[in-house]
Amino acid sequence: MMIINKFFPTIFFGIALTLCLNTDFVFSQNKTKDFKISLEWQPLQNNYEGKSQSLSVLSIRNESSEDLPSKGYALYFNYSGEFLQADSRGLTISLVNGDLYKIEPNAVSEGIASGRKIDFQMLRAGLIDNVTQSPQGFYLVLSDTPDKGIPVKCTYPEPSPEFLSSLPAAKTWMDPTYVYSKNQDVQDMDESKLPLIFPSPIEYKLNQAQYTISANTGISFEPLFVKEAAYLLEELGKLLHSKPSVQQAKTNAIVFKRDPKIAKEGYQLDVSEKGILILASTPAGAFYGIQSLKSMMPPLSWKTKQHSITLRGVEVKDEPRFGYRSFMLDVARNFQTKSEILKVLDLMSLYKLNVFHFHFSEDEGWRIEIPSLPELTQVGSVRGHTPDNKNRLQAAFASGAEPNQMPGSGYLSRKDFIEILRYAAARHIQVIPEIESPGHARAAIKAMENRYERLIKEGKPVEASRYRLIDPQDQSQYRSVQGWNDNVMDVALPSVYNFMEKVTDELILMYKEAGAALRTIHYGGDEVPAKVWEKSPAYLQLKATNPEIKSTDDLWYYYFGKLNAMAKKRGLFVSGWEEAGMRKTILDGKPHYIANPDFADDHFQLHVWNNVIGWGAEDLAYKLANGGYKVVLSPVSNQYFDLAYNSSYYEPGYKWGGMVDVDKPFYFIPYDFLKNVKEDGQGRPIKDLDQTKMIRLTDYGKSNIVGLQGLLWSENNVSKDRLEYMMLPKLLGLAERAWAPEPEWAKGEYSILSDLYYKNSWTSFTNVVGKRELPRLNYYHGGYSYRIPEPGLMIRDGKVLANIQLPGLEIRYTKDGTDPVPGSAIYTGPISGGGKYRFAAFDVSGRRGRVVGIENK
Repeated sequence: MMIINKFFPTIFFGIALTLCLNTDFVFSQNKTKDFKISLEWQPLQNNYEGKSQSLSVLSIRNESSEDLPSKGYALYFNYSGEFLQADSRGLTISLVNGDLYKIEPNAVSEGIASGRKIDFQMLRAGLIDNVTQSPQGFYLVLSDTPDKGIPVKCTYPEPSPEFLSSLPAAKTWMDPTYVYSKNQDVQDMDESKLPLIFPSPIEYKLNQAQYTISANTGISFEPLFVKEAAYLLEELGKLLHSKPSVQQAKTNAIVFKRDPKIAKEGYQLDVSEKGILILASTPAGAFYGIQSLKSMMPPLSWKTKQHSITLRGVEVKDEPRFGYRSFMLDVARNFQTKSEILKVLDLMSLYKLNVFHFHFSEDEGWRIEIPSLPELTQVGSVRGHTPDNKNRLQAAFASGAEPNQMPGSGYLSRKDFIEILRYAAARHIQVIPEIESPGHARAAIKAMENRYERLIKEGKPVEASRYRLIDPQDQSQYRSVQGWNDNVMDVALPSVYNFMEKVTDELILMYKEAGAALRTIHYGGDEVPAKVWEKSPAYLQLKATNPEIKSTDDLWYYYFGKLNAMAKKRGLFVSGWEEAGMRKTILDGKPHYIANPDFADDHFQLHVWNNVIGWGAEDLAYKLANGGYKVVLSPVSNQYFDLAYNSSYYEPGYKWGGMVDVDKPFYFIPYDFLKNVKEDGQGRPIKDLDQTKMIRLTDYGKSNIVGLQGLLWSENNVSKDRLEYMMLPKLLGLAERAWAPEPEWAKGEYSILSDLYYKNSWTSFTNVVGKRELPRLNYYHGGYSYRIPEPGLMIRDGKVLANIQLPGLEIRYTKDGTDPVPGSAIYTGPISGGGKYRFAAFDVSGRRGRVVGIENK
């Protein structure tokens, strides 16, 4: 996966800080004694003892009338980070595996007396600087019932003012006056002057005509566009009381016609008083013409059905800048249902994204049924407490003790996945499945070990070993960056290739049954830890017989060479993360990575994510493209949607690669992204990035950039609402940059973003998003739970001022210190008078964002 360090998710319900309900927990030590405990966690101090470490406290209170004994239990939880102090107050903390820890009594434990508590100090490496960095998923296991985990819920009080004020963000994103200053880059625009089509088309000209779509409107089409016409009828049926009918009319109709001169995904759209004309050379182009037609409709058209919809006259000529416009969704670490995936596909199609990179396998879950290998979902899709990981996977990302509970557990049946493929194909979206390998493969490994043990018991040793992914005799010691010591396939084993072929062939059959094109499979290739395979008997045997295998480094090229041959035999090409196309060599006596010439001419497609500003690989994507590899730009700096929107303590998400708000994907310059880097990998402002040692993209390299991709990893996606919160509105920035022509502000000499960007493009974009797209998304496909930004506030000349990043959202306030509600006063301009003001932004449905306050004395 694409996480470089260990970071742990939290449960974040809505926008408030409340992370977990206060629930008592009961357990029995024996038949005569019942005990109740409660938990509370709170961060105390960063830079503890002047070091890069943080102190927090977990309070364990004995709520029962009996004393808690000094042994016989362990408290499990998930957390991402390294604990620097194992013992405290008679308890010891230790890593189980991955992000799972346990706390248990040690030899000096005295138990906990009735009504008393233990404050267990937790000393962590690094800082605690947002809600994501809290322990979650607590459950208790008693020594006399080691197979049973009992959930324990926890409360998370508001951190102390002293702690919050010590955070770096206290002077930036947690200060409403700072937010106000950032929002001043955005000017409010008259909605009538906003472009009606998003993403921005190449040519767009309004005229004085109008056309009204109603039940009397006909739909006429050439045979090439029969599916697109049917799709349009279905879409209009969601908006109108009576949908139009198919009739071969030339006036008062929506007419689809073929024009072979138009580019593959291009279209022309003309709206006049006589009707609507969509010209295209391909069904895909006609489909995008329909999306632009929908974009022109009033944003609230999806709220209730209407008798008619009136459109302004327009002439549009359009085609995408990039042919590959992708969104990657991880459903492996935390699962999402079929219905939510279909909802994501509808969102993608509305904004003309055409590739869905489906990350369905990981250390923490396998999410597609493979009927010939049922253990992949019987074992690999289930998380919960387990003493041995034989029949299910251990708890991860706060999934807790109970198995078969969303989002830790769940999978798509073969039928479900075929339905997803058909749904995507109807929307001209290519689905690229990812079989994560050879690292990040723990779910598959444990599933195949379960299969092995079952078949051994049945007396079928040959069949048992056919798809085995590890050799238990391998004594190699390693630890992945996510904390796993057992998550890598042994690629020296022939059975690994049997497995990869079997899963590949089963996927191919699903695509054929769905009638969906399959051109490539993403085979992973990321973050295999050092020291893996060193003591593998299969590797040592291969090394002795194959002259090309001189070290474990050579196993990498061996593995992808065999996958490449397997894929080509099936008419596929290989996709993978950047490491799949890299070779380790020596430069000045030190390990050095270069583009591997072995696969550059085999249409390997690399999704390059590692450009963390300050790590030294900022130009890696360009190096690989210059070296002949097809590259999908997937940079963590601008397009990792799981990163926090900003550095506020209350904003969920990771920060290891910086922060990503909607502006980051919007101002990304694909062919020269270093031109406008404004922050380093920790979100700290930088004026000018030293590029003297960095590679520029050549014209040849530019021809190898196939497109852009936004990515949403799922460690923190504990619900569909959280998924949508992290995805939107960031995805709109991606959509604009992937489809729209190169903007003027991106051209020219090296400089950070200019007035041309802020006064024109950024202001127009934020107004379009806030006034047209977000209101549309309140009701489109049932509505999306996008993030509503908090207002910026300041006091000037004794008056309170407020502004917002996305004009169109309604700002409401109170003066008495209570939180605003949908009926509170609407902010329309500077407010006079003293008071403890509380402000929040609301969407058109009355949903509220985070509340912020300021006192005017």
